[in-house]
Amino acid sequence: MADEEPVDPKKYLEESCKPKCVRPLLEYQACVKRIQGDETGHKHCTGQYFDYWSCVDKCVALKLFSKLK
Repeated sequence: MADEEPVDPKKYLEESCKPKCVRPLLEYQACVKRIQGDETGHKHCTGQYFDYWSCVDKCVALKLFSKLK
């Protein structure tokens, strides 16, 4: 058991939390679609991207710390 590679539970928890963050994901995807033809490079969806991952991180944090040793 001591020779086994440790497994990061965060990745698995992120997958279980993604369905709970559908609204921010849809907002991000809508933004990406909206700016798809932008040739200037000035338009971006950074805010929506971070809103989505913030939602996922908040969900994961509630479960992750109980699994840490």
